[in-house]
Amino acid sequence: MFLLDDILLFPATGIQWIAQAVNRAAEEAMAGEAEDLKAELRELYMRLETGMISEDDYDTREKALLDRLENLRPEEE
Repeated sequence: MFLLDDILLFPATGIQWIAQAVNRAAEEAMAGEAEDLKAELRELYMRLETGMISEDDYDTREKALLDRLENLRPEEE
């Protein structure tokens, strides 16, 4: 009986498994992009501290990076 249930439910469970795999891959990609943005923010701050860029350039680039980082996070309801 369980074998028959598995056979009949396979299309639904297969689609569910695929959806979960896609979701995991998307979450991993977003986490990787977030880490890249944080590293870029650290690098930008180091450039400011060493005088390689002006404070105006820093502010402009920082705002753009923070906006991108904020857009990666899911909105809370």
